[in-house]
Amino acid sequence: MKIITVRRAALPALLLPLLPLPDAFAADDQTMVVSATPQTTVSELDTPAAVSVVNGDDMRHATPRVNLSESLNSVPGLQVQNRQNYAQDLQLSIRGFGSRSTFGVRGIRLYVDGIPATMPDGQGQTSNIDIGSVDTIEVLRGPFSALYGNSSGGVMNITTQTGQQPTTIEASSYYGSYGSWRYGLKATGAVGDGTQAGDVDYTVSTSRFATHGYRDHSGARKNQANAKLGVRINDVSKVTLLFNSVDIKANDPGGLSYSEWRANPQQSPRGDQYNTRKDLKQTQAGLHYERQLSEQDDLSVMMYAGERQTTQYQSIPMAPQLKPSHAGGVIDLDRHYQGIDTRWTHRGKLLVPVTFTTGLDYENMSEKRKGYENFVLDNGVPDYGQQGALRRNERNLMWNLDPYLQTQWQLTNKLSLDAGVRYSSVWFDSNDFYVTPGNGNDSGDASYHKWLPAASLKYALTDAWNVYVSAGRGFETPTINELSYRPNDQSGLNFDLKPSTNETVEVGSKTRIGNGLLTAALFQTDTDNEIVVDSSSGGRTSYKNAGKTRHQGAELSLDQQFGESWKLKAAWTWLDATYRTNVCDDTNCNGNRIPGIARNMGYASFGYEPEHGWYAGSDIRYLSDIQANDENTAKAPSWTVVGLNTGYKFGVGNWNMDVFGRIDNLFDRGYVGSVIVNESNGRYYEPAPGRNYGVGLSVDYSFK
Repeated sequence: MKIITVRRAALPALLLPLLPLPDAFAADDQTMVVSATPQTTVSELDTPAAVSVVNGDDMRHATPRVNLSESLNSVPGLQVQNRQNYAQDLQLSIRGFGSRSTFGVRGIRLYVDGIPATMPDGQGQTSNIDIGSVDTIEVLRGPFSALYGNSSGGVMNITTQTGQQPTTIEASSYYGSYGSWRYGLKATGAVGDGTQAGDVDYTVSTSRFATHGYRDHSGARKNQANAKLGVRINDVSKVTLLFNSVDIKANDPGGLSYSEWRANPQQSPRGDQYNTRKDLKQTQAGLHYERQLSEQDDLSVMMYAGERQTTQYQSIPMAPQLKPSHAGGVIDLDRHYQGIDTRWTHRGKLLVPVTFTTGLDYENMSEKRKGYENFVLDNGVPDYGQQGALRRNERNLMWNLDPYLQTQWQLTNKLSLDAGVRYSSVWFDSNDFYVTPGNGNDSGDASYHKWLPAASLKYALTDAWNVYVSAGRGFETPTINELSYRPNDQSGLNFDLKPSTNETVEVGSKTRIGNGLLTAALFQTDTDNEIVVDSSSGGRTSYKNAGKTRHQGAELSLDQQFGESWKLKAAWTWLDATYRTNVCDDTNCNGNRIPGIARNMGYASFGYEPEHGWYAGSDIRYLSDIQANDENTAKAPSWTVVGLNTGYKFGVGNWNMDVFGRIDNLFDRGYVGSVIVNESNGRYYEPAPGRNYGVGLSVDYSFK
């Protein structure tokens, strides 16, 4: 048995196929232990891939605990934008992949406690992530993301806290500008120390958030619950039960034209006119079984199921909706999804020490999709924001079946090889039940299949410095939302869309500097048939294949602690993402920048954070200009914003209290927080708020 003392964030559980370490065999928060096995655990430093780990305690430090955009800016290569629109989720992209998404998360695989937050077609969402109970968030970029299937840019894995003794109850609250407030309650604990049969650990968290919104017609309300219950069956096996629920009601302010943004960034003319909004409810449950079969073999089985209901009202005028082929301005979705991922890991020796992980991943989703007119006539005048006549009715099925194999070879004391392959298969099937004159039967099916290999060679120059080179192939299918609309208001699914394929090469280096880690990476990704926005108007977005594109760039990050209380985080990303063929109808876009992607991103934070007493910190974020359309004729200007926070922590007996205040956008910079790519009416811009304030309080009691 080998014990390594590292930061809690130093072991990427995300890379389970690469670096298996079941939770059932993890030790306390400061020491990583694999019991009853001779294997050597691998730290973030030694991981042969570009991976960043964000600690949950850092995410909750003097923050509202509402959005991932509050705390993930220190991850290089990750562009995370708060759209100030809870009807459309955050805008996430990794190395430029996912930037085209007009709602939800695209091109990135998301997991929460091993349950995919990304559906089989590749569409994901972050709304069910409970920041109050997050233990770590691990972000994997580069070639090895291909080993997780239908994703190109990367993988984000969220792991929630595992309860431990003593039992602790925490209440937290936050009050901020624009009528924003959040209340949260969390209980964690354990019966026994987790090593004996019958020992139980638990984490239960719930929160409620509400805001009037920075912009007009952008108010929202969000209720959330998350639970994790672990039961030790015997000394070699454990089962963990998982539950998650989210309920959101949010208005949709929509995008603005450049002139509207400059005149009044808070306005929402279409939101008020059409009463655009979204209601969302999602509930899911999972069961994770882990068993140590022998000193060399582990088994992991993850099973889950869930349902998601969405109703969305869009800003579409009456005239287009009257066309026989139009699907209306109200989307009504009812989705059910389930899956199972079975994984076996063997550690042995074939001339050199080697680890094999093989598994089979099956996911499926059924969707009932209906469309309605978003108006009713009142004396011949449309009353928008009301559900009208049925205009679409279909049942869509999608599923995937992916076997995979990952190996790790310790060739010498300093040289190691990681290599793996996944065969990803995705099927779509659509049954159209809305067949009328001018709107024929648009049923159809499609399937996509691809071998996805990846490999990495790592050399340890010293115990604290290594270099690696990796390469891999990935692919990305159209999502059901991208298939939903054909260009020029044609009816039916857009089965002309093809999956995109990409090949990535990456060179990186990691070195430990005192009590810190410095990482650097250079990469290039060439893509064929990249899926891009064709047109976007009134909530209807159609897509097309863009031929060839290239994403190349550099990433640099530093996570450093000085003494016991001073902390520095810094990250810089240069990303050149361009079209290599023409994708425009009227002009030549060959060589143009891909919209939605910043060429340069910078972030730095510095703070004094003792365990008790006064603390204070500041952060600065820079984003270069972002093109808004393929023609590169419109863009959001570059911006730099600064934030400050301060607070006080103290304890009395079994009680602990933390009270803080913060200021964001200290210098009241007016800027565009995100863009709607290729919005047909030129309403690309989603403004960010000016200077805003917040105060928070958390109190916990430990039953020691």
